[in-house]
Amino acid sequence: MLFGGFDIVVIVLVIFVILVLFAGIKTVPQGYRYTIERFGRYTRTLEPGLNLITPFIERVGAKLNVMEQVLNVPTQEVITKDNASVSADAVSFYQVLNAAQAAYQVSNLENAILNLTMTNIRSVMGSMDLDELLSNRDAINDRLLRVVDEAVHPWGIKVTRVEIKDIQPPRDLVDAMARQMKAEREKRAQVLEAEGSRNAQILRAEGAKQSAILQAEGQREAAFRNAEARERLAEAEAKATKMVSEAIAAGDIQAINYFVAQKYTEALTSIGSAPNSKIVMMPMEASSILSSLGGIGAIAREVFGDAGNSPSTPLPVPPRPRAAPARSTPPINPSTPNPFNPEQER
Repeated sequence: MLFGGFDIVVIVLVIFVILVLFAGIKTVPQGYRYTIERFGRYTRTLEPGLNLITPFIERVGAKLNVMEQVLNVPTQEVITKDNASVSADAVSFYQVLNAAQAAYQVSNLENAILNLTMTNIRSVMGSMDLDELLSNRDAINDRLLRVVDEAVHPWGIKVTRVEIKDIQPPRDLVDAMARQMKAEREKRAQVLEAEGSRNAQILRAEGAKQSAILQAEGQREAAFRNAEARERLAEAEAKATKMVSEAIAAGDIQAINYFVAQKYTEALTSIGSAPNSKIVMMPMEASSILSSLGGIGAIAREVFGDAGNSPSTPLPVPPRPRAAPARSTPPINPSTPNPFNPEQER
């Protein structure tokens, strides 16, 4: 099939139009921005999606990633304020906010951000002491973020985070710090132990004091109770004596007999229960006690006469003591006077 001149021209025009269309259609992926230059001058920025440009007049200048990116800062030596040498490395996160500024305000964007971050790390960490440097890492990160972000703002960049990954002091300095920490902990342990011992002694002293106070109060209460009991006993004894005295004064011989018999019985009880008594030789028969009481009654009759008895009531005659049965123990010496036998005294 032969083509004429017109057909060839049409085919050439169709191919040219297709090439122009392919040259003018630009597809921008998500997360990127393209800058457009017209005769070498920036005109606009293409957004993600399908875009049209003027072929042979406009072209794509720079393709920039606007997603947040990470930049590793290599390890570097830093001299602190107190002349201690440490090694530190970091990581930086940044994002392109203005594609035109990032493309035309700075050359080699990543290298610029890296050098700027390293310089500020030396400046910030060099203005701090070693102890402050090791214990205030959050403060270092905040200062670095503020300084670096302010420096890259004209480039259309936003530094979102700067983090110090590791700080390594020299080995001898680490050993010295370990010894210092150990000494500090031992000091605190000794202080705590001393405080514990002091508190224990104080508590023991307070406990002894409270115990002594309670014991003294108990003794005082016991003494008060004993004194009160003795007082009541003395009152009862005085009342009983008074009643017996009144009965004797009234001429009641039975009262004095009861009183003397009670005292005699109590005396015998105390003599028999004495711990140092081994052998007691005394008349223990009831007839002896009655004879003694009869002798006391005779004495009372001599003292009071017949005033204590009515004319119709004769005075009781004490019975004579019966002969004691034979014992294996030697008898009591008859020459020894018996205080409870009135006949022997006469």
